[in-house]
Amino acid sequence: MRIIVAKDYDELSKKAASILAGQILLKSNSVLGLATGSTPIGTYKELVRMYQEGIIDFEEIVTFNLDEYHGLSRTNEQSYYYFMNEHLFRHINIQNQNIHIPNGITEDIEGECERYEEEIKKKGGIDFQLLGIGRNGHIGFNEPDVKFEAVTHLVTLDQDTIDANARFFDNPNDVPHKAISMGIKTIMHSKKIILLASGAEKAKTIHAMIRGNITPELPASILQLHQDATVILDEAAAELL
Repeated sequence: MRIIVAKDYDELSKKAASILAGQILLKSNSVLGLATGSTPIGTYKELVRMYQEGIIDFEEIVTFNLDEYHGLSRTNEQSYYYFMNEHLFRHINIQNQNIHIPNGITEDIEGECERYEEEIKKKGGIDFQLLGIGRNGHIGFNEPDVKFEAVTHLVTLDQDTIDANARFFDNPNDVPHKAISMGIKTIMHSKKIILLASGAEKAKTIHAMIRGNITPELPASILQLHQDATVILDEAAAELL
């Protein structure tokens, strides 16, 4: 596992975007696994800038998002489909048919999860997976004690995750308690992984992920076993290393 420490969030975002841009330049039809949440927003802003300046091109790029809230439609401003469109997709030349995000309002959860896995396989797997990390060590929405062998599945969110996400909702009672998420097994099959973490509130979790035991109680710890995983931190998130 490679560790990169950036001075601050802005530098972290630029480093992550540069690595992602390198992937796009090396393979114009790359399959990218993308994350949501506050941490990757700066990275997406940098990618949009590089696209607008003609440095990178998304015409052949294929994307698969890690997760989507169960029960939220694509038009809901708190859905991850809406998030990705606002922060990345509507600003670049990616083709709509190449964007894949789980359907949060499907009536057939099991079928949707199987379909999503099959779509990833059809595209040859994920070349580059971008991850954030929750305060409890989750990646995607794979909460502590989720089995490492899980593929795309319906997750019941921990209260800590619900509380952390409440800041994005006008009414905390509106925060979904379930989500469709890529499983740990799916994530670990990605050829390259980059995990981003910013802020002192993530420092303890980052220390445990990198220096601690590999355990389902801290899902991100499994990344210690990945053949090409990079962790990019700002100084605050790295302060306990």
